[in-house]
Amino acid sequence: MMPLTMLKTGEKEIIKKVGGREDTRRFLENLGFTVGGEVTVVAQLGGNVIVSVKDSRVAVSREMACKIMV
Repeated sequence: MMPLTMLKTGEKEIIKKVGGREDTRRFLENLGFTVGGEVTVVAQLGGNVIVSVKDSRVAVSREMACKIMV
């Protein structure tokens, strides 16, 4: 298991764990980051990670991406 930030652009993985405080986890789950879901890194720009999750493109901060384990 590793944080989402370790994936290279174009890599696809399954989400294994969403960490952080309760409000952070709920926020990420509302964006589509749920355990068992697929996530693909689209790009990493200026400290943000842009990913494709549940047929949507979402940008999350590097700090948030570190809480998503794949």
